[in-house]
Amino acid sequence: MEANTLFFLKALLLLCFNVCFTLASDPDPIQDFCIPKPMTSPHHDHHFSTNLPCKNSSEVTTEDFVFSGLKTAGNFTETGFATVPVSPANFPGLNTLGLSFVRADLKPGSINPPHYHPRATEVAHLVKGRVYSGFVDSNNKVYAKVMEEGEMMVYPKGLVHFQMNVGDVTATILAGLNSQSPGIQKIPSVVFGSGINEELLMKAFGLSLKQIGTLKKRFDPLMSNEH
Repeated sequence: MEANTLFFLKALLLLCFNVCFTLASDPDPIQDFCIPKPMTSPHHDHHFSTNLPCKNSSEVTTEDFVFSGLKTAGNFTETGFATVPVSPANFPGLNTLGLSFVRADLKPGSINPPHYHPRATEVAHLVKGRVYSGFVDSNNKVYAKVMEEGEMMVYPKGLVHFQMNVGDVTATILAGLNSQSPGIQKIPSVVFGSGINEELLMKAFGLSLKQIGTLKKRFDPLMSNEH
Protein backbone atom coordinates (compact mmCIF):
# COMPACT_ATOMS: atom_id res chain seq x y z
CA MET A 1 0.00 0.00 0.00
CA GLU A 2 2.78 2.44 0.95
CA ALA A 3 4.66 1.63 -2.27
CA ASN A 4 1.55 2.34 -4.35
CA THR A 5 1.00 5.63 -2.50
CA LEU A 6 4.62 6.68 -3.06
CA PHE A 7 4.36 5.82 -6.76
CA PHE A 8 1.14 7.84 -7.04
CA LEU A 9 2.73 10.86 -5.35
CA LYS A 10 5.77 10.71 -7.63
CA ALA A 11 3.55 10.48 -10.69
CA LEU A 12 1.44 13.40 -9.48
CA LEU A 13 4.54 15.49 -8.81
CA LEU A 14 5.91 14.73 -12.28
CA LEU A 15 2.58 15.63 -13.87
CA CYS A 16 2.44 18.94 -11.98
CA PHE A 17 6.00 19.77 -13.02
CA ASN A 18 5.26 19.11 -16.67
CA VAL A 19 2.05 21.13 -16.58
CA CYS A 20 3.73 24.07 -14.83
CA PHE A 21 6.64 23.98 -17.26
CA THR A 22 4.27 23.96 -20.22
CA LEU A 23 2.23 26.87 -18.89
CA ALA A 24 5.40 28.91 -18.44
CA SER A 25 5.85 29.39 -22.20
CA ASP A 26 3.70 30.23 -25.21
CA PRO A 27 1.14 27.51 -25.97
CA ASP A 28 1.97 25.09 -28.76
CA PRO A 29 0.03 25.71 -31.98
CA ILE A 30 -2.69 23.20 -32.80
CA GLN A 31 -2.65 23.94 -36.53
CA ASP A 32 -0.13 24.92 -39.20
CA PHE A 33 -0.76 28.64 -38.72
CA CYS A 34 -3.42 31.11 -37.67
CA ILE A 35 -3.62 34.42 -39.50
CA PRO A 36 -6.04 36.36 -37.31
CA LYS A 37 -9.07 38.01 -38.82
CA PRO A 38 -9.15 41.82 -38.64
CA MET A 39 -9.99 42.89 -35.10
CA THR A 40 -13.15 44.87 -34.53
CA SER A 41 -12.20 46.12 -31.06
CA PRO A 42 -9.49 48.82 -30.89
CA HIS A 43 -8.86 47.82 -27.28
CA HIS A 44 -7.81 44.25 -28.05
CA ASP A 45 -4.16 43.51 -27.32
CA HIS A 46 -2.64 42.22 -30.58
CA HIS A 47 0.27 40.64 -28.72
CA PHE A 48 -2.02 38.17 -26.98
CA SER A 49 -4.04 37.27 -30.04
CA THR A 50 -3.76 33.48 -29.88
CA ASN A 51 -7.45 33.29 -29.03
CA LEU A 52 -8.59 35.32 -32.05
CA PRO A 53 -10.53 33.61 -34.84
CA CYS A 54 -8.32 32.65 -37.77
CA LYS A 55 -8.82 33.51 -41.39
CA ASN A 56 -10.12 30.72 -43.55
CA SER A 57 -7.17 29.11 -45.32
CA SER A 58 -8.64 30.17 -48.67
CA GLU A 59 -8.22 33.81 -47.59
CA VAL A 60 -4.57 33.44 -46.56
CA THR A 61 -1.89 34.60 -49.00
CA THR A 62 1.89 34.49 -49.17
CA GLU A 63 1.99 38.14 -48.13
CA ASP A 64 0.62 37.17 -44.71
CA PHE A 65 3.97 35.46 -44.06
CA VAL A 66 6.23 38.27 -45.32
CA PHE A 67 7.29 41.36 -43.35
CA SER A 68 9.19 44.19 -45.05
CA GLY A 69 9.47 46.64 -42.16
CA LEU A 70 13.07 45.83 -41.19
CA LYS A 71 14.73 47.30 -44.27
CA THR A 72 15.37 50.62 -42.53
CA ALA A 73 15.94 51.78 -38.96
CA GLY A 74 13.12 52.99 -36.76
CA ASN A 75 12.78 56.49 -35.37
CA PHE A 76 15.79 57.47 -33.29
CA THR A 77 15.27 58.85 -29.80
CA GLU A 78 17.18 61.84 -28.46
CA THR A 79 19.67 59.37 -26.97
CA GLY A 80 20.45 57.81 -30.38
CA PHE A 81 18.56 54.52 -30.04
CA ALA A 82 15.94 53.17 -32.46
CA THR A 83 13.91 49.96 -32.58
CA VAL A 84 11.50 48.24 -34.93
CA PRO A 85 9.63 45.58 -32.92
CA VAL A 86 7.99 42.77 -34.87
CA SER A 87 5.12 40.80 -33.32
CA PRO A 88 1.65 39.61 -34.38
CA ALA A 89 0.58 43.25 -33.88
CA ASN A 90 2.33 44.25 -37.13
CA PHE A 91 3.18 40.85 -38.63
CA PRO A 92 0.10 38.57 -38.34
CA GLY A 93 2.02 35.61 -39.76
CA LEU A 94 3.77 35.22 -36.38
CA ASN A 95 0.50 34.61 -34.56
CA THR A 96 0.49 31.39 -32.42
CA LEU A 97 4.08 30.54 -33.46
CA GLY A 98 5.76 31.67 -30.23
CA LEU A 99 8.14 34.09 -31.93
CA SER A 100 8.86 37.81 -32.13
CA PHE A 101 11.68 39.87 -33.57
CA VAL A 102 13.29 43.28 -33.27
CA ARG A 103 15.70 45.49 -35.18
CA ALA A 104 17.76 47.83 -33.01
CA ASP A 105 20.02 50.62 -34.23
CA LEU A 106 22.43 52.50 -31.97
CA LYS A 107 24.32 55.64 -32.95
CA PRO A 108 27.95 55.86 -31.73
CA GLY A 109 28.05 56.10 -27.95
CA SER A 110 24.35 55.36 -27.47
CA ILE A 111 22.99 52.55 -25.32
CA ASN A 112 20.15 50.11 -24.97
CA PRO A 113 19.77 50.44 -21.17
CA PRO A 114 19.66 47.45 -18.82
CA HIS A 115 16.35 45.65 -19.28
CA TYR A 116 14.88 42.16 -19.34
CA HIS A 117 12.13 40.16 -21.02
CA PRO A 118 10.03 38.25 -18.46
CA ARG A 119 8.68 35.78 -20.99
CA ALA A 120 11.46 35.14 -23.51
CA THR A 121 15.07 34.27 -24.25
CA GLU A 122 16.66 36.56 -26.82
CA VAL A 123 19.31 35.86 -29.45
CA ALA A 124 20.98 38.97 -30.89
CA HIS A 125 22.98 39.08 -34.14
CA LEU A 126 25.24 42.08 -34.72
CA VAL A 127 24.87 43.01 -38.40
CA LYS A 128 27.03 46.14 -38.35
CA GLY A 129 29.31 47.97 -35.94
CA ARG A 130 30.95 47.17 -32.60
CA VAL A 131 28.77 46.78 -29.53
CA TYR A 132 29.57 46.13 -25.88
CA SER A 133 26.93 43.59 -24.94
CA GLY A 134 26.15 41.32 -22.02
CA PHE A 135 23.84 40.11 -19.26
CA VAL A 136 23.90 39.55 -15.50
CA ASP A 137 22.98 36.19 -13.98
CA SER A 138 21.12 35.52 -10.71
CA ASN A 139 24.45 35.37 -8.85
CA ASN A 140 25.15 38.96 -9.94
CA LYS A 141 27.91 37.85 -12.32
CA VAL A 142 28.21 39.81 -15.55
CA TYR A 143 28.93 38.12 -18.88
CA ALA A 144 29.92 40.81 -21.36
CA LYS A 145 32.24 41.50 -24.29
CA VAL A 146 32.64 43.76 -27.29
CA MET A 147 30.83 42.04 -30.13
CA GLU A 148 32.18 42.31 -33.66
CA GLU A 149 30.17 42.22 -36.88
CA GLY A 150 28.65 38.82 -37.57
CA GLU A 151 28.72 37.63 -33.94
CA MET A 152 25.70 36.52 -31.93
CA MET A 153 24.92 36.58 -28.23
CA VAL A 154 22.13 34.96 -26.26
CA TYR A 155 20.40 36.58 -23.27
CA PRO A 156 18.68 33.94 -21.11
CA LYS A 157 15.04 34.44 -20.25
CA GLY A 158 14.36 36.90 -17.45
CA LEU A 159 17.97 38.07 -17.03
CA VAL A 160 19.00 41.72 -17.24
CA HIS A 161 20.97 42.55 -20.40
CA PHE A 162 22.32 45.64 -22.14
CA GLN A 163 24.12 47.02 -25.20
CA MET A 164 26.33 50.04 -25.96
CA ASN A 165 27.74 51.14 -29.30
CA VAL A 166 31.51 51.46 -28.84
CA GLY A 167 32.29 51.87 -32.54
CA ASP A 168 32.47 54.80 -34.93
CA VAL A 169 29.40 53.97 -37.03
CA THR A 170 25.74 53.33 -36.31
CA ALA A 171 25.37 49.72 -35.17
CA THR A 172 22.54 47.45 -36.29
CA ILE A 173 21.30 44.43 -34.33
CA LEU A 174 18.70 41.88 -35.38
CA ALA A 175 17.26 39.83 -32.54
CA GLY A 176 14.79 36.98 -32.21
CA LEU A 177 12.78 36.08 -29.09
CA ASN A 178 11.00 32.82 -28.33
CA SER A 179 7.66 34.38 -27.38
CA GLN A 180 5.19 36.33 -29.42
CA SER A 181 4.77 38.59 -26.38
CA PRO A 182 8.15 38.64 -24.58
CA GLY A 183 7.43 41.77 -22.56
CA ILE A 184 10.11 44.30 -21.66
CA GLN A 185 10.98 46.07 -18.44
CA LYS A 186 13.71 48.72 -18.58
CA ILE A 187 15.42 48.90 -15.19
CA PRO A 188 15.73 52.72 -14.92
CA SER A 189 12.06 53.20 -15.79
CA VAL A 190 10.93 50.34 -13.56
CA VAL A 191 12.77 51.75 -10.54
CA PHE A 192 12.37 55.49 -10.98
CA GLY A 193 9.41 55.79 -13.32
CA SER A 194 6.82 53.48 -11.80
CA GLY A 195 5.80 55.39 -8.67
CA ILE A 196 7.73 53.42 -6.04
CA ASN A 197 7.73 55.17 -2.66
CA GLU A 198 10.49 57.82 -2.56
CA GLU A 199 11.59 56.95 0.98
CA LEU A 200 12.13 53.33 -0.06
CA LEU A 201 14.23 54.45 -3.05
CA MET A 202 16.30 56.76 -0.84
CA LYS A 203 17.08 53.90 1.53
CA ALA A 204 17.70 51.37 -1.23
CA PHE A 205 20.14 53.52 -3.24
CA GLY A 206 21.56 55.87 -0.63
CA LEU A 207 20.32 58.90 -2.57
CA SER A 208 18.87 62.16 -1.34
CA LEU A 209 15.28 63.21 -1.93
CA LYS A 210 16.52 65.78 -4.46
CA GLN A 211 18.47 63.15 -6.39
CA ILE A 212 15.46 60.82 -6.40
CA GLY A 213 13.35 63.69 -7.71
CA THR A 214 15.81 64.35 -10.53
CA LEU A 215 15.75 60.70 -11.59
CA LYS A 216 11.96 60.53 -11.41
CA LYS A 217 11.68 63.58 -13.66
CA ARG A 218 13.85 61.79 -16.18
CA PHE A 219 12.24 58.34 -16.12
CA ASP A 220 8.63 58.92 -14.97
CA PRO A 221 6.60 59.50 -18.18
CA LEU A 222 3.99 61.55 -16.32
CA MET A 223 6.56 63.89 -14.78
CA SER A 224 8.74 64.11 -17.90
CA ASN A 225 5.74 65.26 -19.94
CA GLU A 226 5.34 68.19 -17.59
CA HIS A 227 8.81 69.55 -18.41
